[in-house]
This record gives sequence, structure tokens and C-alpha cells, in this order.
Amino acid sequence: MKILITGGAGFVGSTLADKLLAQENQVLVIDNYATGRRDNLVPQKNLKVVEGSIADQQLVEKCFAEFGPDQVVHAAAAYKDPDNWVEDALTNVLGAVNVVQAAKKAKVQRLIYFQTSLCYGLKPLEQPISLKHPLFSGGNSGGSSYAISKTAAELYIELSGLDFVSFRLANAYGPRNLSGPLPTFYARLTGNKPCFVMDTRRDFIFIDDLIAVVMKALAGRGEKGYYHVSSGADFAIKELFDATVKALGLKLEKEVEVRPRSQDDVSTILLDPTKTNRDFDWKTNTPLEAGIKAAIEWYKKNGISQTYTHLKKD
Repeated sequence: MKILITGGAGFVGSTLADKLLAQENQVLVIDNYATGRRDNLVPQKNLKVVEGSIADQQLVEKCFAEFGPDQVVHAAAAYKDPDNWVEDALTNVLGAVNVVQAAKKAKVQRLIYFQTSLCYGLKPLEQPISLKHPLFSGGNSGGSSYAISKTAAELYIELSGLDFVSFRLANAYGPRNLSGPLPTFYARLTGNKPCFVMDTRRDFIFIDDLIAVVMKALAGRGEKGYYHVSSGADFAIKELFDATVKALGLKLEKEVEVRPRSQDDVSTILLDPTKTNRDFDWKTNTPLEAGIKAAIEWYKKNGISQTYTHLKKD
């Protein structure tokens, strides 16, 4: 197949690209390297990388016209600065519109999208959250420009009439991940900097488990619409921290500080993956400690110069 991946130099996009290339598919990546890493993709046969923003309509149209993709995986997203609403709107909304319209013109077979579980808002009405749960319930907007813009993109994708699968994700982690608590803990612990954890819980999904279900979607499994990609179990962020300390072989002099969550954060996001388990014959199978160990080995080998979050810093 010929697969176009937006954000293909990022955590999820590059891992997927490697998997597709290993199976001798042709891959075109578009990435502006705002959060992606150049060393995530090794130059090789069947891989073409275009540096640029998906907010550039002419660039997107040119890539689609010249490459002629069979399918599209839309992984690009702006999230590095929670106060930069303009960039979020340009990349996450306008960029998505450009990708969707180019995909329609190219008559792609399927478009796969990665959506944040914050689309359900900061005060979910149920735990675990089902796919019937309304978006941004309880009169709240999801708490961030990131959540708003990602959800707007998902609505445009639905409006397009394309065959699409939107994966609403638990917290993905693993090698190449530079956002969220795990890389932050690693960077601070190895840099002898003080740490704290938020009094929140999250459902974590290892990157290999996520890529496995994406590959099934690219092979035609699943119906048009929405799916939860999650383990169906949540962990306290302190549990993640403790597992990180263990994987690093450290002994701390005192217990880590636990802080109350900020206004733009949610206490827990636990997604119900029942439909995904059934339609894709899939489930997560990587224990949290094993996934953390794999991520830390990558961090040790490749280093972390910067980490990112969509949350505002208190």
C-alpha cells in the first residue's frame, strides 16, 4: 500500500512508519518537526519525508497529488504550547481540513485519526467512558485549546463523508514519546531535579499495542466511526512514578510530593475498549512496568532534550 502519514516524525507516526516500511509498503511523511525528531526516521527505500506544515494547503495538495496515497493516517497535532491557540487552530483544525479535502480529492480508501480522550470534557458523566458519552459534557470545553481543536478536526472528518476510523486514545507511552508524565519523570530524575506527581489517574497504552490496532484498521478491520484505544484500567500517576524509579534502579531519600490537579486537568479518564476489542480482535498485552522499561531504555540511548504537555504550568 501507499500510506501518507501526517506527523510521521513524531512518536506515533514514526513508529507506525517503521512498521509499514518493514512490510514493504510505501510511506510519505509530512512533518514540520515542531515536536517530532529527525532521528526518529532513518532514510530508506520506500520512505519519502516532506518537511512542512499541514496548514500549508498547497503543500498538502501537492503531496497527495504526487504520491497518490491509498490510505492516510493523520497523526500531526500541535500541543507544545497551551497558550498558542493560533497554532493549535492552524495545525489541528485548518491542517485537518486541508488533509481531509486532499484525501477526498485523491479518493483514499480510509483515513485514520488520533483523537484525545479529553473530547469528553473534564467532568465525565461515567467511568469507564462509553462511546455513547456526549462530547464536552457538563458545559465544559475539555479544558484546553488542544482538546477543542482536536475535537473540531474530528467533526470535520465526520462531515467529509470519507471512510474513517477515529481512535480516541488513552495515554500512549513508550520509546520516542516526549509528552506526558513518563519522559518528564525520566528527565528530572536523571537530571537530579525535584519531582512531584499530580493526584490524578490515567489509562496507559504502550505504543506497540496502539500500532497493532492501527495496522488492523489499515488492513480493513473495523467499521466507519469511533473507537476507544485503551487497556480499560487506570493507574495513579504516582504508580507510574514509582515504576519509573524502580526501572531506573533508584532509591529516593523521601516520598515524592503529590499535588492536587490543576483546573485544566481531569481526575481520571478511563475509556471502555469493548467495541475495539470485539471489532478488531484486539486488546492490550503490555504490562505497565515492561512498557516503562522499554521507554527508559530508549531515553538512555537517545536522550531527551525537551518534553511537552498540553497542560498549563501552574
